[in-house]
Amino acid sequence: MMNDFITKITNWILDKEELMAKSCAISIDEVDSQLAQISKQKKKLQKDYDESMAVFNEITERLEKIRNIEVLRCQNKGA
Repeated sequence: MMNDFITKITNWILDKEELMAKSCAISIDEVDSQLAQISKQKKKLQKDYDESMAVFNEITERLEKIRNIEVLRCQNKGA
């Protein structure tokens, strides 16, 4: 719900900036600054995502190893 609100506000602001650009009322420096900020945030988010996925991948691998050990142990017990 909050994300929807933020998306609507962001879209509204970007629509206004686009109108300003069409009438040459916004500086390219301002747009470049915003692009730089967004790029920086995207890089940080990607880094956080990559680190989180590495942790989840490691946990998944270890759980699969544990599961395989248990399957082999149970199969050998029953044989």
